[in-house]
Amino acid sequence: MAVDELRFSLAIPAQEWLAFYQGVRDVVVRAHDGRTVRFPARHLRPFVTHAGVFGEFCLRVDGSRLVSLKRLSPPRNRLGG
Repeated sequence: MAVDELRFSLAIPAQEWLAFYQGVRDVVVRAHDGRTVRFPARHLRPFVTHAGVFGEFCLRVDGSRLVSLKRLSPPRNRLGG
């Protein structure tokens, strides 16, 4: 199966991100092309700042397997970066 890319933007303030430490395991996002994807919140940990998680991201998947997740743009919120 070919690797597929989904691009999406996130703006999760720190207070909302705390829910992921309190048992919420998955993030559900709508990609720019309209597709919805669910993936484990732990993959966002490298992008968490004191303000939360902000920016545009690219998620690469091979079938149902997450291949990579990277931030494409710096956070737009000055506090997010």
